[in-house]
Amino acid sequence: MKPMDGILGLPLDRLTLADGGEGVLVATLSRPEKRNALDATAIEDLVRLFDAVPRHDVRAVLLRAEGEHFCAGLDLVEHHGADRAPHEFMQLCLRWHEAFNKLEYGGVPVIAALKGAVVGGGLELASSVHIRVADATTYFALPEGQRGLFTGGGATIRVAAMIGRPRLVDMMLTGRIYKGREALELGFCQYLTEGSSEDLAMDVARKVAANLPLTNFAICSAVSHVQNMSALDASYAEAAVAGIVNTQPLARERLAAFANKTAARTRPEGES
Repeated sequence: MKPMDGILGLPLDRLTLADGGEGVLVATLSRPEKRNALDATAIEDLVRLFDAVPRHDVRAVLLRAEGEHFCAGLDLVEHHGADRAPHEFMQLCLRWHEAFNKLEYGGVPVIAALKGAVVGGGLELASSVHIRVADATTYFALPEGQRGLFTGGGATIRVAAMIGRPRLVDMMLTGRIYKGREALELGFCQYLTEGSSEDLAMDVARKVAANLPLTNFAICSAVSHVQNMSALDASYAEAAVAGIVNTQPLARERLAAFANKTAARTRPEGES
Protein backbone atom coordinates (compact mmCIF):
# COMPACT_ATOMS: atom_id res chain seq x y z
CA MET A 1 0.00 0.00 0.00
CA LYS A 2 1.23 3.48 -0.83
CA PRO A 3 1.75 5.71 2.24
CA MET A 4 -0.67 8.65 2.30
CA ASP A 5 0.68 10.67 5.24
CA GLY A 6 2.27 13.16 2.86
CA ILE A 7 -0.80 13.26 0.59
CA LEU A 8 -3.08 14.34 3.42
CA GLY A 9 -0.33 16.54 4.85
CA LEU A 10 -1.02 15.54 8.45
CA PRO A 11 1.52 15.33 11.29
CA LEU A 12 0.44 12.17 13.12
CA ASP A 13 2.12 10.43 16.06
CA ARG A 14 -0.23 7.57 16.98
CA LEU A 15 -1.71 6.85 13.55
CA THR A 16 -0.19 5.80 10.23
CA LEU A 17 -1.92 6.21 6.89
CA ALA A 18 -1.77 4.23 3.68
CA ASP A 19 -3.59 4.11 0.36
CA GLY A 20 -5.68 0.95 0.23
CA GLY A 21 -6.69 1.51 -3.38
CA GLU A 22 -10.09 2.20 -4.95
CA GLY A 23 -10.54 5.32 -2.83
CA VAL A 24 -9.97 3.58 0.51
CA LEU A 25 -7.73 5.24 3.10
CA VAL A 26 -6.24 2.80 5.61
CA ALA A 27 -5.73 4.40 9.04
CA THR A 28 -3.81 2.31 11.57
CA LEU A 29 -3.67 2.73 15.34
CA SER A 30 0.05 2.27 15.92
CA ARG A 31 0.76 1.72 19.62
CA PRO A 32 0.79 -2.08 19.79
CA GLU A 33 3.06 -2.04 22.84
CA LYS A 34 0.21 -0.27 24.70
CA ARG A 35 -2.56 -2.38 23.12
CA ASN A 36 -3.31 0.80 21.15
CA ALA A 37 -4.54 2.60 24.26
CA LEU A 38 -5.67 6.16 23.60
CA ASP A 39 -3.72 8.97 25.23
CA ALA A 40 -4.23 12.68 24.62
CA THR A 41 -1.88 12.58 21.63
CA ALA A 42 -3.86 9.77 19.98
CA ILE A 43 -7.10 11.69 20.42
CA GLU A 44 -5.59 14.78 18.78
CA ASP A 45 -4.47 12.55 15.88
CA LEU A 46 -8.04 11.31 15.46
CA VAL A 47 -9.40 14.87 15.55
CA ARG A 48 -6.85 15.95 12.95
CA LEU A 49 -7.46 12.97 10.69
CA PHE A 50 -11.25 13.00 10.64
CA ASP A 51 -11.31 16.77 10.28
CA ALA A 52 -9.23 16.37 7.10
CA VAL A 53 -10.81 13.24 5.55
CA PRO A 54 -13.99 14.91 4.18
CA ARG A 55 -11.86 17.52 2.40
CA HIS A 56 -9.81 14.96 0.46
CA ASP A 57 -10.67 12.44 -2.21
CA VAL A 58 -11.30 9.66 0.29
CA ARG A 59 -14.26 7.43 -0.49
CA ALA A 60 -14.03 5.25 2.63
CA VAL A 61 -11.73 4.72 5.61
CA LEU A 62 -10.58 1.36 6.91
CA LEU A 63 -9.65 1.77 10.57
CA ARG A 64 -7.34 -1.01 11.79
CA ALA A 65 -4.71 -1.55 14.47
CA GLU A 66 -1.18 -2.89 14.78
CA GLY A 67 -0.62 -5.89 17.02
CA GLU A 68 -3.12 -8.27 18.54
CA HIS A 69 -5.62 -5.74 19.90
CA PHE A 70 -7.78 -3.08 18.32
CA CYS A 71 -7.85 -0.71 21.29
CA ALA A 72 -7.71 -1.18 25.07
CA GLY A 73 -9.29 2.23 25.74
CA LEU A 74 -8.03 5.14 27.82
CA ASP A 75 -4.31 5.01 28.53
CA LEU A 76 -4.66 4.50 32.28
CA VAL A 77 -0.93 4.92 32.91
CA GLU A 78 -0.96 8.33 31.27
CA HIS A 79 -4.16 9.24 33.10
CA HIS A 80 -2.71 8.21 36.44
CA GLY A 81 0.52 10.13 35.84
CA ALA A 82 -1.23 13.29 34.64
CA ASP A 83 -3.26 13.54 37.88
CA ARG A 84 -5.70 15.94 36.19
CA ALA A 85 -8.14 18.19 38.00
CA PRO A 86 -11.85 17.57 37.28
CA HIS A 87 -12.11 20.44 34.82
CA GLU A 88 -8.98 19.27 33.01
CA PHE A 89 -10.33 15.76 32.53
CA MET A 90 -13.66 17.15 31.38
CA GLN A 91 -11.82 19.10 28.69
CA LEU A 92 -10.03 15.91 27.64
CA CYS A 93 -13.36 14.08 27.41
CA LEU A 94 -14.71 16.86 25.20
CA ARG A 95 -11.78 16.27 22.84
CA TRP A 96 -12.74 12.57 22.72
CA HIS A 97 -16.25 13.63 21.77
CA GLU A 98 -14.85 16.02 19.15
CA ALA A 99 -12.86 13.19 17.56
CA PHE A 100 -15.69 10.66 17.58
CA ASN A 101 -18.29 13.18 16.39
CA LYS A 102 -16.07 14.10 13.43
CA LEU A 103 -15.83 10.40 12.62
CA GLU A 104 -19.55 9.65 12.94
CA TYR A 105 -20.91 12.82 11.32
CA GLY A 106 -18.13 13.50 8.79
CA GLY A 107 -19.97 11.89 5.89
CA VAL A 108 -17.20 9.48 4.83
CA PRO A 109 -17.89 5.80 5.62
CA VAL A 110 -15.55 4.36 8.26
CA ILE A 111 -15.21 0.59 8.54
CA ALA A 112 -13.35 -0.81 11.56
CA ALA A 113 -11.45 -4.09 11.50
CA LEU A 114 -11.72 -5.31 15.09
CA LYS A 115 -9.57 -7.87 16.89
CA GLY A 116 -8.60 -8.70 20.44
CA ALA A 117 -9.56 -6.06 22.98
CA VAL A 118 -12.26 -3.54 22.09
CA VAL A 119 -12.49 -2.27 25.64
CA GLY A 120 -13.53 0.93 27.40
CA GLY A 121 -12.61 3.86 25.20
CA GLY A 122 -11.77 1.38 22.47
CA LEU A 123 -15.42 0.34 22.40
CA GLU A 124 -16.41 4.01 22.39
CA LEU A 125 -14.16 4.52 19.35
CA ALA A 126 -15.58 1.43 17.63
CA SER A 127 -19.15 2.53 18.33
CA SER A 128 -18.56 5.78 16.42
CA VAL A 129 -17.65 4.08 13.13
CA HIS A 130 -20.29 3.13 10.59
CA ILE A 131 -19.50 -0.57 10.09
CA ARG A 132 -17.70 -2.90 12.51
CA VAL A 133 -16.11 -6.19 11.43
CA ALA A 134 -15.00 -8.53 14.23
CA ASP A 135 -12.96 -11.72 14.17
CA ALA A 136 -12.89 -14.75 16.47
CA THR A 137 -10.45 -13.03 18.88
CA THR A 138 -12.54 -9.90 19.38
CA TYR A 139 -14.08 -9.15 22.76
CA PHE A 140 -16.03 -6.15 24.03
CA ALA A 141 -16.05 -4.78 27.59
CA LEU A 142 -16.53 -1.63 29.66
CA PRO A 143 -14.49 -2.25 32.84
CA GLU A 144 -14.70 1.34 34.10
CA GLY A 145 -16.78 0.44 37.16
CA GLN A 146 -14.12 -1.92 38.53
CA ARG A 147 -11.46 0.76 38.12
CA GLY A 148 -13.32 3.53 39.87
CA LEU A 149 -14.03 5.32 36.59
CA PHE A 150 -16.95 6.42 34.43
CA THR A 151 -17.13 6.42 30.65
CA GLY A 152 -16.27 9.76 29.07
CA GLY A 153 -16.10 9.13 25.32
CA GLY A 154 -19.69 8.48 24.36
CA ALA A 155 -20.54 5.01 25.69
CA THR A 156 -23.68 6.33 27.35
CA ILE A 157 -24.74 7.61 23.91
CA ARG A 158 -23.49 5.27 21.19
CA VAL A 159 -22.99 1.95 23.00
CA ALA A 160 -26.36 2.38 24.68
CA ALA A 161 -27.90 2.94 21.24
CA MET A 162 -26.25 -0.25 19.97
CA ILE A 163 -27.12 -2.66 22.75
CA GLY A 164 -29.65 -0.89 24.98
CA ARG A 165 -29.35 0.94 28.31
CA PRO A 166 -29.81 -2.10 30.61
CA ARG A 167 -26.95 -4.02 28.97
CA LEU A 168 -24.73 -0.94 29.06
CA VAL A 169 -25.34 -0.47 32.79
CA ASP A 170 -24.67 -4.16 33.42
CA MET A 171 -21.37 -4.00 31.51
CA MET A 172 -20.23 -0.94 33.45
CA LEU A 173 -21.25 -2.37 36.83
CA THR A 174 -19.95 -5.92 36.38
CA GLY A 175 -17.24 -5.76 33.72
CA ARG A 176 -19.15 -8.32 31.67
CA ILE A 177 -17.42 -9.37 28.44
CA TYR A 178 -19.14 -10.14 25.13
CA LYS A 179 -17.64 -11.90 22.13
CA GLY A 180 -18.42 -14.13 19.17
CA ARG A 181 -21.94 -14.85 17.99
CA GLU A 182 -23.51 -13.26 21.08
CA ALA A 183 -21.71 -9.98 20.38
CA LEU A 184 -22.85 -10.05 16.76
CA GLU A 185 -26.48 -10.71 17.68
CA LEU A 186 -26.51 -7.93 20.28
CA GLY A 187 -25.18 -5.35 17.81
CA PHE A 188 -21.56 -4.83 18.86
CA CYS A 189 -20.57 -5.58 15.26
CA GLN A 190 -22.34 -6.07 11.94
CA TYR A 191 -19.98 -8.77 10.64
CA LEU A 192 -18.21 -11.68 12.35
CA THR A 193 -15.60 -13.70 10.50
CA GLU A 194 -13.55 -16.76 11.38
CA GLY A 195 -10.84 -15.37 9.09
CA SER A 196 -9.18 -11.96 9.02
CA SER A 197 -11.35 -9.03 10.04
CA GLU A 198 -9.03 -6.80 8.02
CA ASP A 199 -9.59 -8.73 4.80
CA LEU A 200 -13.36 -8.66 5.19
CA ALA A 201 -13.33 -5.00 6.31
CA MET A 202 -11.33 -4.08 3.19
CA ASP A 203 -13.85 -5.90 0.99
CA VAL A 204 -16.65 -3.96 2.67
CA ALA A 205 -14.74 -0.66 2.42
CA ARG A 206 -14.14 -1.09 -1.30
CA LYS A 207 -17.78 -2.00 -1.90
CA VAL A 208 -18.92 1.09 0.03
CA ALA A 209 -16.37 3.29 -1.76
CA ALA A 210 -18.03 2.43 -5.07
CA ASN A 211 -21.19 4.29 -4.01
CA LEU A 212 -21.74 7.90 -5.02
CA PRO A 213 -20.01 10.22 -2.51
CA LEU A 214 -23.10 12.36 -1.92
CA THR A 215 -25.17 9.27 -1.18
CA ASN A 216 -22.54 8.03 1.28
CA PHE A 217 -22.38 11.47 2.85
CA ALA A 218 -26.12 11.42 3.48
CA ILE A 219 -26.09 7.88 4.89
CA CYS A 220 -23.08 8.56 7.14
CA SER A 221 -24.25 11.90 8.51
CA ALA A 222 -27.98 12.37 8.04
CA VAL A 223 -29.00 9.09 9.70
CA SER A 224 -27.22 10.08 12.92
CA HIS A 225 -28.65 13.61 12.84
CA VAL A 226 -32.17 12.31 12.20
CA GLN A 227 -31.89 10.02 15.23
CA ASN A 228 -31.34 13.11 17.39
CA MET A 229 -34.60 14.75 16.26
CA SER A 230 -38.25 14.49 17.11
CA ALA A 231 -40.27 12.30 14.75
CA LEU A 232 -41.85 15.35 13.08
CA ASP A 233 -38.53 17.12 12.54
CA ALA A 234 -36.91 13.86 11.41
CA SER A 235 -39.59 13.38 8.74
CA TYR A 236 -38.91 16.85 7.37
CA ALA A 237 -35.13 16.39 7.45
CA GLU A 238 -35.30 12.99 5.75
CA ALA A 239 -37.47 14.41 2.96
CA ALA A 240 -35.06 17.32 2.46
CA VAL A 241 -32.02 15.03 2.26
CA ALA A 242 -33.82 12.68 -0.12
CA GLY A 243 -34.78 15.63 -2.30
CA ILE A 244 -31.12 16.54 -2.73
CA VAL A 245 -29.59 13.07 -2.97
CA ASN A 246 -32.22 11.42 -5.14
CA THR A 247 -32.02 14.11 -7.83
CA GLN A 248 -28.23 14.34 -8.06
CA PRO A 249 -27.01 14.26 -11.69
CA LEU A 250 -24.57 11.40 -11.01
CA ALA A 251 -27.45 9.17 -9.99
CA ARG A 252 -29.16 9.38 -13.39
CA GLU A 253 -26.75 6.90 -15.00
CA ARG A 254 -27.38 4.38 -12.23
CA LEU A 255 -31.13 4.90 -12.44
CA ALA A 256 -30.99 4.45 -16.21
CA ALA A 257 -29.14 1.16 -15.78
CA PHE A 258 -31.89 -0.03 -13.45
CA ALA A 259 -34.60 1.11 -15.83
CA ASN A 260 -33.08 -0.68 -18.84
CA LYS A 261 -32.35 -3.79 -16.75
CA THR A 262 -28.56 -3.68 -17.12
CA ALA A 263 -27.99 -3.06 -13.41
CA ALA A 264 -27.64 -5.89 -10.92
CA ARG A 265 -30.89 -6.74 -9.15
CA THR A 266 -31.19 -7.05 -5.39
CA ARG A 267 -31.59 -10.77 -4.75
CA PRO A 268 -30.43 -13.25 -2.11
CA GLU A 269 -27.12 -14.90 -2.89
CA GLY A 270 -27.50 -17.84 -5.27
CA GLU A 271 -30.96 -16.83 -6.50
CA SER A 272 -31.18 -16.11 -10.23
